[in-house]
Amino acid sequence: MPELAEVEFYRKQWDASLAQAVARVAVHANKRIFRGTDVRVMTRALPGLRYRESFARGKQMLFRFGGQAWIGIHLGMTGKLRSEQLPFRPTKHDHLVITLKTVALVFRDPRQFGRVHFHQGTQPPDWWTKIPPAPTDRGFTQKLVEQFLARHRRLPIKATLLLQRGFPGIGNWMADEILWQSGVAPARKTAQLSETEVHRLWTTIRNVCRTAMRTIGRDFSDPPLDWLFHQRWSRTGLCPRHKTALNCAVIGGRTTVWCAKCQPS
Repeated sequence: MPELAEVEFYRKQWDASLAQAVARVAVHANKRIFRGTDVRVMTRALPGLRYRESFARGKQMLFRFGGQAWIGIHLGMTGKLRSEQLPFRPTKHDHLVITLKTVALVFRDPRQFGRVHFHQGTQPPDWWTKIPPAPTDRGFTQKLVEQFLARHRRLPIKATLLLQRGFPGIGNWMADEILWQSGVAPARKTAQLSETEVHRLWTTIRNVCRTAMRTIGRDFSDPPLDWLFHQRWSRTGLCPRHKTALNCAVIGGRTTVWCAKCQPS
């Protein structure tokens, strides 16, 4: 499932067409990604409006058209955004196509775990404004992290990092990277972390997310070669530091990879 940096990359794929007006909107209206959305209202409201700006926050994206039309997108597991030159012919998984003057903005989602929201109003929708600060935001403070961890003391720290109410945009691979770089074992209960470990965890979260945004988020290039990222996908993965075999288990319902030497229990 796309995480903070991947979401940022896909957000920018639509921005090459900023200021162009919508000519028409085509949808596969019966698809699951439109659950809860009045597709007829959306397809009637958008034509004639100019694409103004886009935002990413955590795993969510928001696109503004004209003065009071907003499309929200969650990519789910297989969703992707792209921009296609005209003329363009959609394929079976291109469930939303917004045709502008020279390009088509496309949302493709083969497995349909993603979602499209539509909102009309001068202000962004409530679901957007209620998303907590992302790890790259100024408001993502150590105190905020301490308070959130204190509310989830019984959870393994890996499971806690995956809670979007506290760590929007952090997913499975990013949580493993953060824990490995901060030297914290993923199965440890959140309550067991010392003040020093919490500070190191907060610092690492911000560093990992910012670096991912500068690499993956910029042009989908790989993060630094000395990251766990490059080893965790391999069945024979080795710790980048010690060259010892990595451990793998399901923690918090997700496949988790860690180094017992770097992250003692």
